Amino acid sequence: MSTTIARLGRRLRLGVIGGGAGSFIGPVHRAAARIDDHYEVVAGVLSSDPDRSRRQGREIGLAADRAYGTPAEMFATEGKRGDGIDVVAIMTPNDSHCALSQAALERGLDIICDKPLATNLEDAIELARLVKQSGRVFCHTFNYTGYPMVRQARAMVRDGDIGEIRMVQVEYVQGHAASIMEGERGDRPGWKFRREMAGPSLILGEIGSHGHHMASFVTGLPFAKVMADVGTVVPGRNAHDNAMILFRLENGAQGTMWVTQAAAGAVHGLKFHVFGATGGLEWFQEEPNQLRHSRLGAPMRTFERHGPGLKPEALKAGRVGIGHPEGYQEAFAVLYAEAAEAIVARRLGEALVLPRDMPTVEDGVRTMRFIEAALESSRTGGWADCRIAI
Repeated sequence: MSTTIARLGRRLRLGVIGGGAGSFIGPVHRAAARIDDHYEVVAGVLSSDPDRSRRQGREIGLAADRAYGTPAEMFATEGKRGDGIDVVAIMTPNDSHCALSQAALERGLDIICDKPLATNLEDAIELARLVKQSGRVFCHTFNYTGYPMVRQARAMVRDGDIGEIRMVQVEYVQGHAASIMEGERGDRPGWKFRREMAGPSLILGEIGSHGHHMASFVTGLPFAKVMADVGTVVPGRNAHDNAMILFRLENGAQGTMWVTQAAAGAVHGLKFHVFGATGGLEWFQEEPNQLRHSRLGAPMRTFERHGPGLKPEALKAGRVGIGHPEGYQEAFAVLYAEAAEAIVARRLGEALVLPRDMPTVEDGVRTMRFIEAALESSRTGGWADCRIAI
């Protein structure tokens, strides 16, 4: 029995916005919600076209009267039901994240929302203020931080196992956009290639956000400043597809980041190296069940997911025994499970204490500040401050 059912007597009722036919991320969210049996998907808005939305809602198994045409219709109708939704998951184009989150907060709902938080820093800051004021749970799906071995790395840094952090390298090198894509052709390209919907930089919002959050998450240190070269390498493209970034962390540690979707032949390519005074950690998302630990004056060792020597944080994030691989879906589900833990506690009247490793709205604000600073640096050719008080 899931802890949610054990404590609340039922699953949390989840409404989804976005993620209809043809979406990559929609099925990922819905599967992640179900893996640990904390949620049931009971309502949804699957498309910006009302008729298509209702049809696609029925196609994923929603009752006809809970397959809605618009978010406003879902919020209004569900709010009148005795069995209305408890939580909303938002997986829509970037420009709607803030407005939909604000509408959910007005209805008293807890929120699970895709990144980036907004298309500009001002909206992100205002949303963070509203979330804090509401007392509701906001889980921001920087999903790669849900991998057990990423949790192991964060815990090792936190416990001082590699000493004071000195150097960080993070890469997210994809190849699917190494040539002009179908979605960016014609007079009305897909939303990711429309600045007003995707935000000021496709590459920074799409995967630079993950690289920034991963570096801060593992080290436990916010970015202090950046020097960036953000641009386009594929001829004829009207959106950023590559960024090379130097950065300094709050403690003065030096770092580099390379993010691109235009590396011909590359697969997925998310990885990090973190070095401290006494050792280093290396993780590669295409081989997610291992974490390599280099040690000063000692042989390198490899930690295996669910193997010996792991921290409690890594063990909690895993599900099956050693030798049975876990991957992307399960990492996503870790965030859903952590959100459920906090939501159930809140609904039972307990003090709201967010799981300390769950990404929150504040993480989203810091990422928007990073994007703003990286673009400023790329324009001016110098260092840009990316610190922010939240």
